[in-house]
Amino acid sequence: MSGAPVDTPVARRAGRPRSAAVDGAILDAALALLSTEGYARMSIDGVAAAAHVSKAAIYLRYSGKADLATAALAHLREAGRPAPVGELRPDLLSELRQLRINTERVLAMSLVGTCLSEERHTPELLELFRERTMQPRRAILRELMTEGQARGEIAPDADTASAVDLFMGAYHAHYLSGDPFPDRWEERIVDAILRGLGAA
Repeated sequence: MSGAPVDTPVARRAGRPRSAAVDGAILDAALALLSTEGYARMSIDGVAAAAHVSKAAIYLRYSGKADLATAALAHLREAGRPAPVGELRPDLLSELRQLRINTERVLAMSLVGTCLSEERHTPELLELFRERTMQPRRAILRELMTEGQARGEIAPDADTASAVDLFMGAYHAHYLSGDPFPDRWEERIVDAILRGLGAA
């Protein structure tokens, strides 16, 4: 796509609704740059150029790079999330596969490192990352396990809070080990967690 930016301060009138097409173009461009350049090299200028919008169009929507990057990650999580089927094991497998695919697509492990290393100097980055990526996924897992308990798929006194921690940490632990991911890795992790929850 080429030509003039599709959204400029001149083109927008006060009170005019924002363009959904521009919203999507900005988020898609941010995700593309996260996946190829990583967070440190991603810039508002680069996103504006890739999305063919003005920087003003981005700043109308986001306060800065941390706001934009974490909004793009939240968009990726929601857009790619498979619909639950109402059975705990396949629903947990779908969540773990999506977590792994999304993490590898946007180099999210390096972003985690950036969030932690910049915690003192740019605390809003880690706060937004937690708010928009970690906490929503944890809430989804808690809901799936609560529903599974209600259906009798896991023990009524199962420690689901610890299971959520194990689920969320499994990918990070294996990635940092440097070992290759074995075949059926997601199935092995989910089945180990379900055994700990007293699944039949």
